[in-house]
Amino acid sequence: MNNLIATSIKYQDDQLLVLDQYQLPHRETWLPCDSVESMVAMIRKLQIRGAPLIGIGASLLLARLAEQGVGPAQLESAAATLREARPTAVNLMNCLDRMLAALRSDGPAALPATAERIFHEDIELCQRMAEHGAELIAPGSRILTHCNTGSLATAGVGTAIGVIGEAQRQDKGIHVYVDETRPLLQGGRLTSWEMRRLGVPYTLICDNMAAMLMAQGKVDCVLVGADRIAANGDFANKVGTYSLAVNARYHGVPFYLVAPYTTVDPHCPDGSAIPIEQRAADEVRGVGGSFGEVVWSPEDAPVYNPAFDVTPAGLVTGWILDTGVLTTDDVAGGALTALR
Repeated sequence: MNNLIATSIKYQDDQLLVLDQYQLPHRETWLPCDSVESMVAMIRKLQIRGAPLIGIGASLLLARLAEQGVGPAQLESAAATLREARPTAVNLMNCLDRMLAALRSDGPAALPATAERIFHEDIELCQRMAEHGAELIAPGSRILTHCNTGSLATAGVGTAIGVIGEAQRQDKGIHVYVDETRPLLQGGRLTSWEMRRLGVPYTLICDNMAAMLMAQGKVDCVLVGADRIAANGDFANKVGTYSLAVNARYHGVPFYLVAPYTTVDPHCPDGSAIPIEQRAADEVRGVGGSFGEVVWSPEDAPVYNPAFDVTPAGLVTGWILDTGVLTTDDVAGGALTALR
């Protein structure tokens, strides 16, 4: 493969490297990824994360294995193992399906070029979403976002943060409120890091402060990403998104999701059919990162820890996709299923 360089993943000099997002923002450490087992471990530990990026990472790994001479049967098995690493994020499945189609049609030699196309396509998709979304951002807007949806989660400029970055480039004078995003703090650790890199003025808040900001009239719109969009417009995203949507509706704040067509699952009729990953109890009992490990609850405290929640389509103002902005009427008319 040719060299492929993004903010948090790169294929360079015949080596696949992943930026360890678990160590951000205090340490920027690149880790080699040369096996299915290491990629699965990185996905589950959130060293590589973001629905688009994990699909890209899995594709690049399969391509690398093919270049090393791994045969079709082993590549099929590798794809099956990778598919189970993040059950909610449909981008992973969509990317693997494209890789397997190439494998079955033209053999292992076709995988490097297919992975490169997936990588470059994501960059283009991100730019289109950014441009479509920025048209909705009025000058001086105060934007609330959740989790991390930027270049750390994609090969390009990102989804929701891609829109924010484009609005900043257009000198719209925006300000961003960043949810910390419990329990793993992707907002506090990663989105804050990205806001600084983009030069976007921001304020970090605890998740439970968002409603108060809306009540004070300090939020003009909410922008979030998605890990899977059902055919009816319901979508799964980092847990806490549903609460934002409910609060935004109550306070009359426009609520947008930003995602590429690869996040749409036309075979999933509605949100009730989206699989929700349950994660380790220790993530709620405490927190870990480059700063070490901290436990604040009883060590045997019972825990409920879904990684995602589902937001009903009825709470969404608009779906900002690479193809344009869909309204409630568009989605009700089947516009999402027509994308795939």
